[in-house]
Amino acid sequence: MKKLLALLLTGAMVFSVAACGGSDAPADDANAEASTELNIYMWQQYISDELIANFEAENNCTVNLSYMSDNADAINKLTAGGGEEYDLIMTCDAYMESLIAGGYVEEINLDNVPNSSNINDAYWVSKGYCVPYLMNYIYVVYDSATCPIEIKGYNDLLDPALKGQISTIDGARNLFPMALVALGYDPNSTDEAELAEAYDWLVKFNDNVAAYGNAEQNLTNGTVSVAVTYDGNASWAMAEKDTIKIAPFEKDAIQLGMDLYVIPKGAKHVDLAEKFLNYICEPEVMAKNLDEFPYSCPNDAAVAVASETYKNDPARIFDYKENVFFQEDVGEALTIYNDYYQKLKVGE
Repeated sequence: MKKLLALLLTGAMVFSVAACGGSDAPADDANAEASTELNIYMWQQYISDELIANFEAENNCTVNLSYMSDNADAINKLTAGGGEEYDLIMTCDAYMESLIAGGYVEEINLDNVPNSSNINDAYWVSKGYCVPYLMNYIYVVYDSATCPIEIKGYNDLLDPALKGQISTIDGARNLFPMALVALGYDPNSTDEAELAEAYDWLVKFNDNVAAYGNAEQNLTNGTVSVAVTYDGNASWAMAEKDTIKIAPFEKDAIQLGMDLYVIPKGAKHVDLAEKFLNYICEPEVMAKNLDEFPYSCPNDAAVAVASETYKNDPARIFDYKENVFFQEDVGEALTIYNDYYQKLKVGE
C-alpha cells in the first residue's frame, strides 16, 4: 500500500542536504536535550525574514530554509524519507489523506501547539497531522483599461479575443478544477470521462495563454490583460496598478487552497518544530507576517489584530468569496490529472 501511494504521489506529480544535528531522542522524553536546529522545506518568499530571525533569537536556535519549486517537490521529499533532512515540510490540503494513509507524516501533539486554537475550525484539514499556515483564493483578475471583454465566468477565458492575453499559475490541481467547474462537474472529480472533457477545455484555454507563472507581473507590466492567480499575488498587483480588478463572476465557484506545515516521518527535531508551529500561530506574529505576505489567513485571532491595510485589501473584497470549494485528495485519479497535464504542457 505504501509503495503504491509513493508511486502515485511521487511519479504522477512530476508535472504538476545536510544531515540534521541535535538529539535523536523523542520530543516527549523529559531528559532529551532541546534541539538547536530546525530544517524547513517550503515555498520561497513566503514567510517574513524578521519572523524567522525573532524565532531564532527567542529559542537560541538556527532555522535553515530550503525551497521547493512546486508541490511535487514537497511530495517527493515526504515520500522519500523527508525526516532525514527536514523537520517541517509545506504541502497543501489536496494530498493530506494519502500522506497520512501512507505513513509519511508524524502525528502532531497539538497540546504542544496551544496557539493552534486560533485557527478557524472551518479551515482545519486532517487535524492532528498538520497546522494550516496561509490560504489562497485562486481567481481571475484583469486590467480594466486593456482587457477586451467582460469576464463573468471561466468560459469567458476561452473567448478568441483573449488570445495571448492570459497569464496563469501552473499545476494540474490548480487548473483542472477551473475547467471542471466551467463544465458543470465536481471540481474534485475522479471520473475519467469528465477529466477528458476538462482536458479538452484546457486545450482551448491554453490557446489564449501567453505564459505560465509570474501571472501578476505579466499583468502589471502590460504583457497580458488577464491573470489567473492567488489573492496575495493579486494584492501586490492591485497595489501597483489601480486599474486591476477582480473579475465579477456570476455563478462559477472559485478555489480556496490551503498551505500547511507537516512534520515528516522520522523528523529529528520535533520539539523545535512544534515550538515553531506554536510561534507562527501567535496572533501578533502572524499579523505582522500578513503585512509582508497578504494572503488569506485561517488564523482568526491574527486577522483580528492585523493592520487596517490588510483588513481592507481589495484583493480579498469581492461579492462571491463564500462561493468556494477546497481541493480534496483524489487518490489514484491524480495519475490521470497529471498525465493529461503533461500532454497539455507539451502541446499534444
